[in-house]
Order: sequence, then C-alpha cells, then structure tokens
Amino acid sequence: MTDDRSTAIDCDNVLLRSQDEGIEVVGIGLKDVMVVSTKDAVLVAGMDRAQDVKKAVAALKTKGARQAEAFLRDNRPWGWYETLALADRFQVKRIVVNPGAALSLQSHFHRSEHWIVVSGTARVTVDETVTLVTENQSIYVPLGAVHRMENPGKVPMVLIEVQTGVYLGEDDIVRYEDVYSRS
Repeated sequence: MTDDRSTAIDCDNVLLRSQDEGIEVVGIGLKDVMVVSTKDAVLVAGMDRAQDVKKAVAALKTKGARQAEAFLRDNRPWGWYETLALADRFQVKRIVVNPGAALSLQSHFHRSEHWIVVSGTARVTVDETVTLVTENQSIYVPLGAVHRMENPGKVPMVLIEVQTGVYLGEDDIVRYEDVYSRS
C-alpha cells in the first residue's frame, strides 16, 4: 500500500507513506515492512510490530524528543496548521482555514502575531476593528489584542503566521467565543 509520494518496486505486503510534500519514499525488494516519513521523523518497522509504535513514542519521550509530544501538522475543526519554523522567541506557521470556518475569538498573554494571506480572503477582527485581508496583504495582531480569523470565501484560505514573544505554546490562548464549543 503506497500513497502518491511513495513508490514500491518488487515489494510484498508493505506500507510506504510520505506525509511530507518534499519527500518521496521508495522501497525496493521489501517484504512485510512499513515506512512512514514525516517532515521531522521516519518510522521503519516490520508489519508484525505495528502495535509497538507506542514503545517508540515512549522511547522518544524518554529522550525528550519533541516528535513524541507534538505533530508539525495539527488538524483543527476549522482546518489545520503546520509549524514551518520554531525558535526561542518566534514561530512561523502555515494556517489553512476551510470555507465558512472561523477560529475562536481569543487573545494571548505572551505573543503577538503577524498574518500574511497568501491565498483566499480572511475576515480579521482585532479588538473592535473588522478588516477583509486578501492575497498578499497582511495584518498585525498586538500582544493582548482580542482577535479572530474567519474565511468568508468559497475556497480554503491560506496564510502565514509569524508569532513573536517570550512563550509560544498553544496553551497561551484565552477564548471568549468559539463556534466549536472549545473552552
């Protein structure tokens, strides 16, 4: 079994998956093996050991590897995001918001955000101001500002988010309203 970024040549009972658009997985002469490639890790195991993936996660946790705690791509009810770059005081994400979907009305104690729309249109609320932001336009969300992003269009909206601050964790969110009933 392969995906569109994987090729199996003379293989029997294999699972080849690439979750990274830039990585092609090729297997030659393999039997009873799984190979799963992501942007930050590769899993290679015998098919009869699939249930032992949790052991690999435990070993990674023991080492303090971030791959054991978080995925680079995170699915949400409104779409998904992935981390493109992460350092001590900044993070860069690609965010995709489904048509008609909206993120929660929220604020942050420790970070500000700069949003650049690369595809589609965003309806952005920052405190009392609502602005339509289209392709190649950007908007700044200051530290502590109450804000929301919505996709009023009929196609997925894609933006690049640059976060700066002393703490960039996903738990630095105060939600005021959320159509998906998250607290």
